[in-house]
Amino acid sequence: MRDTRPTSEFHAPNISVDSTARLVGALDAQDVNNGVHRLRSWAHSALTVRPGERALDIGAGTGSQTRNLAAAVGPQGRVLGLEPNPGLRAVAEQRAAEAGSSARFADGDALSLPLPDSTVDVVWCERVLQHLAEPEKAVVEIARVLRPGGRVALLDTDWATTILHPGDPETVAALTSGALSAAADPYSGRKLVGRLTAAGLVIDDRGSQALLQDHTSVAWPLIRMMAESAIRRGLLGEAQRDGLYEELAEAARKGGLHMSVTMFGAVAHRPA
Repeated sequence: MRDTRPTSEFHAPNISVDSTARLVGALDAQDVNNGVHRLRSWAHSALTVRPGERALDIGAGTGSQTRNLAAAVGPQGRVLGLEPNPGLRAVAEQRAAEAGSSARFADGDALSLPLPDSTVDVVWCERVLQHLAEPEKAVVEIARVLRPGGRVALLDTDWATTILHPGDPETVAALTSGALSAAADPYSGRKLVGRLTAAGLVIDDRGSQALLQDHTSVAWPLIRMMAESAIRRGLLGEAQRDGLYEELAEAARKGGLHMSVTMFGAVAHRPA
């Protein structure tokens, strides 16, 4: 995760108290998103984590899924959450302690996992690859640490699937292009299956969910971030931006706003 683009708040030089607070807020919001919940439930079901297994959560964030894995493996199992952001890692450790979870957390690089070969039964890696400059290396590392028969769940967003309505199509396209500039690999979601296969893993299942925003409220922080990015790159004028803002606000008042992005998942195993 240290190879993220400098524009990302996950990137080490950009870590600050303010950025950590924003990330915690964003991750907490994602935890209660219905689409995220459904895709995670599908992935956990496909993984069939069993008591006594060893599990690894790469890019653990606030540790919500690390704690879920710890509950699944039980007292005889072991779960490690790797999180390079010290602020997020501190939050994850605190929340695990408060919940009485056995989940452990450590600093770690997705491109060089601090574990021996063939020692992990289950790997969870959610919304990490999109931030990496060399995501293929991370998947090869996952294949390395998995024991024969071990399973992995990769979940990631495909930012090119962003949909925003209403609005002039060209204006909306200019604005949503800001989402494509915010990730090292904005097309990561569609590449999961190919990356797992290239690393020698066997695909067991695939899934997807559209993450829908509230149709009665504009997600202004995200909208403004994308709009300002488009303006800086000369793709959008201020008059266009303001007109689009008015259309979106009016649509939200009438309960007719649509904003979504699709997240994909793939579950695979290392052949014996």
